[in-house]
Amino acid sequence: MKVSMTVNGTAYEHDVEPRVLLVQHLRDNMGLTGTHVGCDTSSCGACTILVNGETVKSCTLLAVQCEGAEIKTIEGMATNGELHPIQESFREKHGLQCGFCTPGMVMSSWQLLDRNPKPSEHEIRHAIEGNFCRCTGYHNIVKAVQDAATKL
Repeated sequence: MKVSMTVNGTAYEHDVEPRVLLVQHLRDNMGLTGTHVGCDTSSCGACTILVNGETVKSCTLLAVQCEGAEIKTIEGMATNGELHPIQESFREKHGLQCGFCTPGMVMSSWQLLDRNPKPSEHEIRHAIEGNFCRCTGYHNIVKAVQDAATKL
């Protein structure tokens, strides 16, 4: 099936099999490997992206369901080689260790800060609760989101 979508500001049209998950399409067909596959069951959040401004776990959608959608992945966060303030804060506040969960955490944080520019610690923890991190214990991730809130 033909599917058209705008990914990180660029319009694309591809032939995809109806059974292909959006995360597979992004990674395998488009080469956008920043969106990670962690569990394929929507539990971990490593595949979190934005579809029409809403965070979604891209392992829960078929690519054909995104016909006409506006999609933003971690690759679309930086501008002209400059990290987005959220990415910069994750780097500065060491909100990552292995980095596997980081793209999903950044995308979830983006939506939170877009809707709530001054979130409390509780609100940050609630916003990222669908994203699992096996390394950091979340403390520095929360600090990174708090720092990003001051930069945006």
